[in-house]
Amino acid sequence: MDALQTNQLTKTYGKKTVVNSVDLHIPRGAIFGFLGKNGAGKSTFINMVTGLIKPSSGSFKVLGHSENRLESIQKEVGVLPDYSTFYDDLTAFSHLNYFQKLLKQSLSKQDILRVLSQVGLEEAMHIKVKNYSFGMKKKLGIAQSIIHQPKLLFLDEPTSGVDANAVLNIHSLIKEIAAQGTTIFLTSHNLYEVEKLCDEIAIMNHGSIQTQGTMEQLRAQYQQNIVIHIHHRTLSEKEQIRLQTSFTGLTVKIQIGETVSEITVPSKELIPQVNKLFVGQDIDVFRLEVEEPSLEEIFLNLE
Repeated sequence: MDALQTNQLTKTYGKKTVVNSVDLHIPRGAIFGFLGKNGAGKSTFINMVTGLIKPSSGSFKVLGHSENRLESIQKEVGVLPDYSTFYDDLTAFSHLNYFQKLLKQSLSKQDILRVLSQVGLEEAMHIKVKNYSFGMKKKLGIAQSIIHQPKLLFLDEPTSGVDANAVLNIHSLIKEIAAQGTTIFLTSHNLYEVEKLCDEIAIMNHGSIQTQGTMEQLRAQYQQNIVIHIHHRTLSEKEQIRLQTSFTGLTVKIQIGETVSEITVPSKELIPQVNKLFVGQDIDVFRLEVEEPSLEEIFLNLE
């Protein structure tokens, strides 16, 4: 069963279509990246599947339940908005104790301490939130979103505005939460973060899903040629000419250098053959690097 499934989900405001016939299937336990430029329709889509606004047409299921039964599974869904609002004079412990009561949970003090420890706030749990740094508030927001151990967790910009060390800690936390079986729906403007963390990625543009797949699938879709950088032993001018001749008809582009060569081929299946041609001419290969498009390059090249 999918954690989230949408079928032709659409939202219009007057004559403007904000979300246009979106079909998504997100398997349970996945970290799913949801990208798009500002105004692409991401927030409207999320607001529909979390029950904040009603679709104009289409349907969706969350954890196997249709949209008219969302109330029955609200306790199984967690949400971290981009900017969480807290009560300045409450401590982290008091916050979580308050929110678990709102959610009608029956957590013990040890349960709350476990969550605070999980997000790295155990030493600051009795400090008032008005004295927290932005990064600490992000961690408290995550703690609040997982206090009830949700099966589906929406994270909106979980690392925006935090320092590098806090980013690494939050990344580790996201992986840990997913490893425990929670499905994570992640939106972020940090494309490297999405590329690093997500099992599958969808890119939204003008209200529609423009492309979707794993990073390997996206690269295969948008990479026309494979560029190979080969670091090898020093070649004489005669060896360089002979080697270049041996690649005739195999490459799209070739540049044989004294110690580094760059070879462009039309498919990844030719990479082993490139290496064999070097080895076959008794040329030691020290390192072979294949250029792959980053998620940022794919994202920027989409129209």
